[in-house]
Amino acid sequence: MTTTLQTLGLSAAQVRSAKLEELISQDPTQFRVLTGDRPTGRLHLGHYFGTLHNRVRLQNLGVDLFVLIADYQVLTDRDIADNLAEHVEDLTLDYLAIGVDPARSTIFTHSAVPALNQLLLPFLSLVSVAELNRNPTVKDEIAHSRQAAVSGLMFTYPAHQAADILFCKANLVPVGQDQLPHLELTRTIARRFNDRYGTVFPQPDALLSNAPLLLGTDGTKMSKSRGNSIALAATADETARLLKGAKTDSERHIAYDPIARPEVASLLLLAALCQQQESGQQRTPERVAAEIGAAGAAALKKTVTESVNEYLAPIRARRAEYAKDRAQLHQILRTGNERAIDIANATLAQVRTAMKGAY
Repeated sequence: MTTTLQTLGLSAAQVRSAKLEELISQDPTQFRVLTGDRPTGRLHLGHYFGTLHNRVRLQNLGVDLFVLIADYQVLTDRDIADNLAEHVEDLTLDYLAIGVDPARSTIFTHSAVPALNQLLLPFLSLVSVAELNRNPTVKDEIAHSRQAAVSGLMFTYPAHQAADILFCKANLVPVGQDQLPHLELTRTIARRFNDRYGTVFPQPDALLSNAPLLLGTDGTKMSKSRGNSIALAATADETARLLKGAKTDSERHIAYDPIARPEVASLLLLAALCQQQESGQQRTPERVAAEIGAAGAAALKKTVTESVNEYLAPIRARRAEYAKDRAQLHQILRTGNERAIDIANATLAQVRTAMKGAY
C-alpha cells in the first residue's frame, strides 16, 4: 500500500498517516490521542467536520482519547478571558453533544493540571528562541492577534503544546497539514529530552485528516472571531438566518466548482456532508448541485439550511439535555481533571528522576 501511495506523489506524512490508519484498525488500544481547543467561544460546523467528527470516530474505534480545554492559552486573548468559565462550560457541552463519551475519553483543562504546566520549563530549555520564532503557527497567531503588542506567552505555545501532548505520553495527534511543523517541534523536544536524560517520552505521530475546508458565510475562512460561522449550538432559526445571508455569486445555475465558484462550492459541500445516505456514506456535492440545477441561490440556501438543521438536530438535543444538569457537567470535568492530574504527576516524577534532581 505504501508503494502505491508514494507513486501517487503523496507526502511522507500522508504515507505514514495511511499506515497509522491501518494500525488503528488492527489494534486501536495501542494508541493514545491528544487533541483539544482553546475555549474562545462555541464550536462551529467548520470545527465539527474539520476535527470533532474524527475525534469521535477514533474514540468509537477504541483509541484512548484525551481532549484538552486549553484555558491557559486564552490568557493572550484578554477580551475573552473575562468569560473563561462560561466558555469552558460551553466547550464541554459541545464535546458531549457531538458524542465524546466521558466514560471512554478524558476531558480536562490546563488550569486543573499543575504538573502538566510544570513541564514547560524543562521543555523550553530544549529549544532555541529561533526555533520558537520561526514556527508558522506562532507567526499566524501573531499576524492575526488583535492586540497592540504580543505577549511572551505567545512564543511558548509550541513548547506548551508539547507539554500537552507529552504529559500523557500521547503517541498520536490528529492534525492538518499546516500543523505539521508544530507537531515536529514536539517530536524534537521529546527526542532531545530522551537523548539528554534517558527515554521518557514517545515521539508522537501525526494523523493527517482529509478534513474538508468550509468557508464562512462571508466567503472567507470560517472562524469564531470573524463572526461568519454557524455554531453547533445555534438554533434552527439562527441557522436559517445566517445561511440566508451567506455569500454566493450572480450565476443562477448551481454547479460545484471550488476554483471558480468557491462560495457556492462550500455551501454544496456543507449540504453533502450533512446528507447521509442509508449506507452511512455522504452524498457528493456534485450530486447536490445537479439536483438544484437552475433553481438558483435561494434553492441552494434552502437545501443547505434543511440539511444542516436535520443533521444538527440530535446534537442540539443532546446539548440541551446536558445543559439542564450543570452539576453533572462539573462532575464530568472533575473526573477528567483527576485522571489527567494523576497521569501528569506520574510523568513529572519520571522527568525529575531522569533529570537527577536538576528540576
